Amino acid sequence: MLDAALKTQLQGYLDHVKLPFEIIASLDKSASSDEMRELLEEISGMSDKITLRTDGVDTRTPSFLLRRTGTEQSLRFAAIPLGHEFTSLVLALLWTGGHPPKVEQAQQDAVKALDGEYDFEIYMSLTCHNCPDVVQALSLMSVLNPRIRTTVVDGGLYQAEVEAREIMAVPSVYLNGQHFISGRVSLEEIVAKLDTGAAARDAKKLDAEEPYDMLIVGGGPAGAAAAVYAARKGIRTGVAAERFGGQVNDTLGIENYISVSVTDGPKFAAALEGHVKDYKVDIHNLQRAEKLTPAAKPGGLIEVELANGAKLKGKTVILSTGARWRNVGVPGEAEYKNKGVAYCPHCDGPLFKGKPVAVIGGGNSGVEAAIDLAGIVKHVTLIEYGDQLRADAVLVNKARSLPNVTIITNAQTTEFTGAAGKLNGLNYTDRVTGEAKRVEVDGCFVQIGLVPNTEWLRGTLELSKHGEIIVDAKGATSLPGVFAAGDVTTVPFKQIIIAAGDGAKAALGAFDHLMRS
Repeated sequence: MLDAALKTQLQGYLDHVKLPFEIIASLDKSASSDEMRELLEEISGMSDKITLRTDGVDTRTPSFLLRRTGTEQSLRFAAIPLGHEFTSLVLALLWTGGHPPKVEQAQQDAVKALDGEYDFEIYMSLTCHNCPDVVQALSLMSVLNPRIRTTVVDGGLYQAEVEAREIMAVPSVYLNGQHFISGRVSLEEIVAKLDTGAAARDAKKLDAEEPYDMLIVGGGPAGAAAAVYAARKGIRTGVAAERFGGQVNDTLGIENYISVSVTDGPKFAAALEGHVKDYKVDIHNLQRAEKLTPAAKPGGLIEVELANGAKLKGKTVILSTGARWRNVGVPGEAEYKNKGVAYCPHCDGPLFKGKPVAVIGGGNSGVEAAIDLAGIVKHVTLIEYGDQLRADAVLVNKARSLPNVTIITNAQTTEFTGAAGKLNGLNYTDRVTGEAKRVEVDGCFVQIGLVPNTEWLRGTLELSKHGEIIVDAKGATSLPGVFAAGDVTTVPFKQIIIAAGDGAKAALGAFDHLMRS
């Protein structure tokens, strides 16, 4: 199952196993069971602390359970976790074997303190780049707390189960048989959702914080760069972020960040946070800003109110709240989101194997999505509002060469339709003839750009007609002491490297303001 390089890599990891544990496999006579048996035999042969049993009786076959000797740990993989999930498998083996996780002790303690019985099932795809973080979070929870049971299910291996539950987007998590959450979430977010008293405790703690010299709202590339540059000036720096890393977490491949040849979004986001933690910066994660109150007088404190009611203050504030995927904004989109309407072709594409799908958007993202999906699905209909595709010529030529891709231009999407809770098509208007038309599809991937996260700022500072924060050459906004950086601003070309440079510039601009005021 594993090539020589992976075997060598895995052997090195398994040398860190300290405590004995069992792998209990539930197998049948299928080819996938044979593959799983081969993989597990290779793993167990690499450590004398790992014992393989093949007498499991779980109803999902093939599957395997990891259980540390003398514990009630219940972590099951109804999957052959290779591809994007190989790291999840390695970590699950290490944690079960007693190797300490690289997770802050406070988060581990919060998991251990959860009181109740939690039976998680997470449906993932081996090609999904958003799934591993959720798989790893739930896996660690089941290792740390015996009251938490986790089963990781490969949607491709258990398609009948996925169809029965009408799962059309991954990762999709069920708790005690009921849908719990979809999409990428962190360990911290899962625990906060389970611990209903966490928000109130956080608010009380945050309200007690002393004012910051520089308060940064948002933890993407712009916010992270601003935090590093501010901290290096020796001033009191804080970051309030809804999700550290921001939209970078949802990016598959990054190949144009100078000095880093190739990486992926989750790794890059983790590196951003790690770099910020190298400095004395207060990071307040899972905090959504809802209100900005300017200083009452020149040189006074600026206040940011959070969703939990807490208020943070700063002598200067940098807004770096980024942007999010733009919705089409037509009837049926919200109703069928994750029930056929999707935004990540890499994550959810395999769920539509052999089925017809549509892609809305003729820019690079849309055309790339159509090309990727064409190798998986039955047919792709690419829909563009304008009279021609806006993507690079090489991508357009590739899409046109594919026999199962149809391109429709001058098409205005008017409605998503469905039946029995699932998408079954979309309606559009031909912008040349005015004729109403329809495309029958099981899935539709929306790829029409970004919208800035500035709704909470309307009426407070100057925004462009597109909702972006208007900034000057130093990142200053229309409010004294308030700066902004990255995709949330009018700065052109929404790129990671530009956002990072923009964050550094805003921090320097804010520091200059501090010195002069």
